[in-house]
Amino acid sequence: MSLADVQITVTPNALVAHVIGEIDISNAEEMGATVIGATPSEAQGVVLDLSAVDYLDSAGIYVIYGMRSSLQARGQTLILVIPPRSPVHDALRLAGAEHPGEVTEQVEGALRAIDDAGPRD
Repeated sequence: MSLADVQITVTPNALVAHVIGEIDISNAEEMGATVIGATPSEAQGVVLDLSAVDYLDSAGIYVIYGMRSSLQARGQTLILVIPPRSPVHDALRLAGAEHPGEVTEQVEGALRAIDDAGPRD
């Protein structure tokens, strides 16, 4: 397993961040800052694709909650992509954490949810 690599794609309405590897105390803050910093102010939301994440610790969960708060303050949405059998799904469940944002199983569903929400007020 390797530390997280973040690949950013900007669509007309959202930023999609594909995270690959591990999210832990050594890189969680940097991952969150990278995604928030790359999010255009005109985007309706962020899709955080965690389907290729092998490991997520409590620092990563904390950063995801912080990302949700930062985006909400900007009038934007956070949607997580977490397949049911993902280690991330298990980490959130074992930590007793609610899902920090809406959750879908695929990026396409997350983008549809952002498109369906319409423009920000």
